[in-house]
Amino acid sequence: MPGRVVTIAVQTGDHVTQNQPLLVLEAMKMEHVVEAPHAAVVTDVHVQPGEQVTGGALLVTLGEALE
Repeated sequence: MPGRVVTIAVQTGDHVTQNQPLLVLEAMKMEHVVEAPHAAVVTDVHVQPGEQVTGGALLVTLGEALE
């Protein structure tokens, strides 16, 4: 689903926990929180706040799962 990046809560190098919010997208006048699927390190953030994205777009890259 296409949308707009509202906020980004992480930076490259951040350690995140499972279900931690990574960013917020606005689509169809609703905000959708994108959460980490597992504990990991953020290796890259591919978007900027205000950027329009399409469905399936690469938003954030997570490195190996942390234990």
